Amino acid sequence: MYGKLVPQGGGDPIPLLKRSLLVGRRESCDIVLRFPNVSAHHCQLDCNGGYWYVRDLESRNGTRVNGVRVVEKRLDPGDVLSIAKHNYDVKYSPVELGAVGPPPEDVPEDEILGKSLLERADLEKHGEKEENPHRLP
Repeated sequence: MYGKLVPQGGGDPIPLLKRSLLVGRRESCDIVLRFPNVSAHHCQLDCNGGYWYVRDLESRNGTRVNGVRVVEKRLDPGDVLSIAKHNYDVKYSPVELGAVGPPPEDVPEDEILGKSLLERADLEKHGEKEENPHRLP
């Protein structure tokens, strides 16, 4: 187990059994939340470098970390993850998951939203489209 989400207000903890988990209302999701205000595919949880990250999948009612709506964010132990209006305490140990040193810096949301996927992967510079020499005119 890679950690757990503990529902605030009671309920069974949700174990984080894999390093990548799809959360939503559909039965095909890794974590199924059977609430009408949770989107079919609400958010994605990924463990990378010993830390959990959440990415909203354009859900209708949003994903929040500590009350702030996010598109993508690192989840630190003790954070509150809100999926629609359902709140969960995030419990895990970065060291046990392989983290070394201080946590990586968060990338500000405006920086994430203002860049293409190629830019974010350092495959393209900001404002500059790379020419493809193999593409026909």
